[in-house]
Amino acid sequence: MSSNQFGKEGWKPERIGNLSGNTYLITGANSGTGLEASKILLSKGAEVIMLNRNEEKSQKAIGDIKKDLRGSTKVSFIKMDLANLSSVRSAANEVINKVAKIDGLICNAAIAQVPKQEFTKDGFESHLGVNHYGHFLLNGMLFEKLEESKGRIIIVGSEGYKMGLKNIQFDDMNWDKNYNPMKTYCHSKLAQMMFGYELQDRIKDANKNVKVYVCHPGSSATSLIKNSGGLRDRILFGIMSKTPLVQTAEKGSFPEVMCAVEAEENLNQKAYYGPTGKLQWTGPVGECDLKPHAKDKKVATKLWEVSEDATDFKWNI
Repeated sequence: MSSNQFGKEGWKPERIGNLSGNTYLITGANSGTGLEASKILLSKGAEVIMLNRNEEKSQKAIGDIKKDLRGSTKVSFIKMDLANLSSVRSAANEVINKVAKIDGLICNAAIAQVPKQEFTKDGFESHLGVNHYGHFLLNGMLFEKLEESKGRIIIVGSEGYKMGLKNIQFDDMNWDKNYNPMKTYCHSKLAQMMFGYELQDRIKDANKNVKVYVCHPGSSATSLIKNSGGLRDRILFGIMSKTPLVQTAEKGSFPEVMCAVEAEENLNQKAYYGPTGKLQWTGPVGECDLKPHAKDKKVATKLWEVSEDATDFKWNI
């Protein structure tokens, strides 16, 4: 973009006021940008509920947060594995029954560049199953709860959406014929982003009270590649992370936090937010350039239908 509406240095957490009374759900919040987003929100008085698959790592993260922030930090954990739709349903029902209101659902969790084709518990290609289908079902189940509090959904996409196919591979969603760690990851992130923009349209048509924002963390020093990528990718990213091309996980969390808390009048749902510097990998946070294929209406509509069939969940919208 030609200029940043938040000034030369872009959006920063210093803009956040008191968030006491607000509750945020974050997927994949025990490390990386999800953990950093949790810290920022908690430091402003919000309550954070982590939706993670690993209980041990989650309890350690909660302990570390309470030690660092001190005081009566409202942070808790609900076990959820996005690679298992039964687990997603169970976690969503627990949220519905136990959480009074949701001000924001931050869809942060992801896997990336899995070296060989793998499948989720439900038989989906792992990137698509975790990054898109799991979140699609979670958002659908929690939508009415979000609407009750006029909450927000934040889709954490990736610049990868423009590095792979520029379309959804409907004829082979599991990539049985042409699996590629990078392209398949990019395919899943494009699906996530298209879901976000399609959901905006459906909310508007149904006159519902939920805002949806799409953002990306840029190139951030997180454990994403370390946790799911192959040896070559782990080594390459390890080297790259020592250069100015990669920013801290804390800075990588700024776009998702901004989309969760910034005043509505200062955000555009049709925009795409993240670092605005070189390659949109690092730099001041603001509105980024978005390629037209991410908003292809015909493809997005078909993807929605395919996603409802795959997850066996019909949205009430």
